[in-house]
Amino acid sequence: MFARLELTRMAQGLAAHAGTRLGVIAQNIANADTPGYRTRDIADFATTYAATAEQMRATRPGHLQTGTGAETTESFASGGDAAPNGNDVSLELEMVKAASTRQEHEMALAIYRATSGVIRASLGSRG
Repeated sequence: MFARLELTRMAQGLAAHAGTRLGVIAQNIANADTPGYRTRDIADFATTYAATAEQMRATRPGHLQTGTGAETTESFASGGDAAPNGNDVSLELEMVKAASTRQEHEMALAIYRATSGVIRASLGSRG
């Protein structure tokens, strides 16, 4: 029952997206001094979630809009300014993206905790 809730499915997707994006950010930081390396990123979660909306159940006409079908795990070049060696990684920007991604992950965990609490309360459990 718990795994089938749409809210928990969305939170699971958000947590997975945050983990994938954090991995891409870590690769960017690791290659900050690599000549010719171009910064990579993945599509934001809203785009990803909209792309999977067609798999969700609509409760009324027009409830869900279909997405563009964008692939969430595919990374793309961010297109920043390149250094003389061809590298365009900005450590400051990567740290900002990492902090934002961490907040997304913490939000997913908060949704899990809140949903778990509601389910426990509805079942009459106190633990």
